[in-house]
This record gives sequence, structure tokens and C-alpha cells, in this order.
Amino acid sequence: GNARAGGTNLWVLFFAMLIASVGLNVNSTAVIIGAMLISPLMGPIVGMGYGAAVADLRLIRSAGLSLLTFTVLSLFTSTLYFTLSPLNQPGSELLARTSPSLWDVLIAAFGGAAGMVAVTRRSFNNIVPGVAIATALMPPLCTVGFGIAHQRWDMAAGALYLFLINGVFIAASTLAVARVLRLPAVAELDPATRSLHRTVISVGLIAVLAPSIWMGHKLVQDEVFQGAAQRALTQLERSSGTALLGQEIEPRTRTIRLTVVGEAEQARLQAAAAPLLAAERIGDAKLTFRR
Repeated sequence: GNARAGGTNLWVLFFAMLIASVGLNVNSTAVIIGAMLISPLMGPIVGMGYGAAVADLRLIRSAGLSLLTFTVLSLFTSTLYFTLSPLNQPGSELLARTSPSLWDVLIAAFGGAAGMVAVTRRSFNNIVPGVAIATALMPPLCTVGFGIAHQRWDMAAGALYLFLINGVFIAASTLAVARVLRLPAVAELDPATRSLHRTVISVGLIAVLAPSIWMGHKLVQDEVFQGAAQRALTQLERSSGTALLGQEIEPRTRTIRLTVVGEAEQARLQAAAAPLLAAERIGDAKLTFRR
């Protein structure tokens, strides 16, 4: 029975990964959501967290093996699809999975907690589909497959990190909620083993969390720069009496690119923009022009 169920799950995962890969390839949010709902990826992750909470080492091993098998199959399926697909330009749905941050950690943690509460309460079972969508395990793996297929290692690394964040913090929040609910332990662990488990879990959480904090800080900096630059450009248009033909703000390189008519207009706007940028505390921004 278990073998048959495991084989069925593998087939379900295979087709779900193909659906998700097609959805990402054609930039269809609805198709991606459908693939999330039929994917069995979340089960092993929740199983590992639950097993850690109730000291069920057999469940942890079984769930870990299932997760490893599912992950390898998912990567193989998505890489094969994107290698064969003639559509090789990444759309917004693919790119959205390549820059995780601290907010993704919060989503995974809260989603995992909601999912654990749902599985322990019969009346809350309608929450599980929402958790599957919010924590998004399949799209990051598909994006890793795209990165491997097209040698876009930056995309593959970012998406793999997002999958790691989701998996680790869903399991961690499952463990935390199970402990709060005081679910009965399957076996008693000796103090040394319990201490080792706590150390491994703590080190793993810190290792996964640390890069997301730095990336979250960078995201906030980029948003602050974007807002300040936009305010400065709005004021520049008002004070100069000139409508800019085009403007591009690139927070990562702290560059502002303006499209204007004529060399004289460029010189006038450049002189007028300097004090406005300094007033918004982005005086170090690089201002370039396209004529």
C-alpha cells in the first residue's frame, strides 16, 4: 500500500512539475497556482517537522527520503522541459523566484504554522490549499531547472535558496506549533541526543536565515532609493517646467537615466537635479542622459 501510494505521488509530482514549468514558461499565474495545489511536495516537509516534534526518527527518515526523491525528480523534469522548450526568455513569474529575502522567511514560517494548525483541526482543512499556494514550493524548483537548462546560474542559485527557505521554515514552524500543542512523543530521547538535535536545528535555521536578512536589507535600501529618486524627478519636472521624455531608475546600481531633447536641455536639467537629489539624501546617485 505504501509503495503504491509512493509511486502515485511520484507520478502526480511529475505531471505537476510539467504543469508548473509550462505555466512559468508562458508566464501564466493561474497555471502555476493549479500546479501548486496538486503537488505532493509539502507533505514530506511537514512530516519532517512533525517527526522532529514528536521524536519519531523513523518518520523523519521516511519524510527526508521522500523529499530528496521528489526534489531530484522535480529538478530532472523541469530541466528536461526547459531544455526542450523553444521559449527561452525568462518572464516575470520566473524572475520573481530568483531574489528571496527576509519576507519570504516570514511567509514560509507563518504558512507552515497555519498548515500545522489546519492538519490538527478537522474544521480547518480548507486552509491547506491556501498554505500550498502561499509557500510556493514548486515554482522555485522549476526556476532552478530553467537556470540549469540555460546555464543561468544566478537564477538557479536564487531560486534554490528560495526553495531552501520555504522548506526549512515550513518544517521549523511545524515543529514549533507541534511543541506548543504538546503533541505526545513517540519515543523518549536521551539528553545528549536531544541536545544534539537542538544544536543542529538551531545552526541550520541561522545558516538559512542569515543571507535572507542581508538580502532583505538590500531590498529596503532599493525601495528607499526608488522612492527618493521618483520624488526628486517629480520635483525636477515641476521646477524646470520641462516634461521628461523618459526616466529609468536602477536602484541596484544607484543610477537614474533620463531621456531629453538637446544638449542644452541636458545641461540645464543636470544642474537643476543635483540639489534635488542631495535634498532626498541620494546625492551619490549617478545621473545619466539619453538624447
